[in-house]
Amino acid sequence: MTALDSAIPRFHLAMPVDDLAAARLFYGEVLGLEEGRSADTWVDWNLHGHQFVTHLAPKGPQRIQNPVDGHDVPVPHFGLILPVPEFQKLAERLRTAGIEFVIEPYVRFEGQKGEQRTMFLLDPAGNALEFKAFADDSQVFAT
Repeated sequence: MTALDSAIPRFHLAMPVDDLAAARLFYGEVLGLEEGRSADTWVDWNLHGHQFVTHLAPKGPQRIQNPVDGHDVPVPHFGLILPVPEFQKLAERLRTAGIEFVIEPYVRFEGQKGEQRTMFLLDPAGNALEFKAFADDSQVFAT
């Protein structure tokens, strides 16, 4: 079932980028997202059924880092929770493309509540992305 078939609302997220051609290369070719509508200053992307938009904004993102499980997590960031096989396929796709990880793919909170695979990377404009996967989906909101 895709987000389009689901009763779960889809999100819309707009992020600043400083180069639309670089965004098209990264989001379209490296991540493999389908491009939707666009104009001279923005591009819509299908992010697994969610509407993700890259808007031309030359200043670039401001970011801090928070410590999580021994790693400095970039804030703000966004991403997806994927099934484990899709996470592994994406990690390999990113490695093949020569993408440098902010945090290499690894298992976070191993053996604890909320155990998950995670990886962080930056798009060409410096926006931080996190992709994660839970072997046990009931752990997504575990406390």
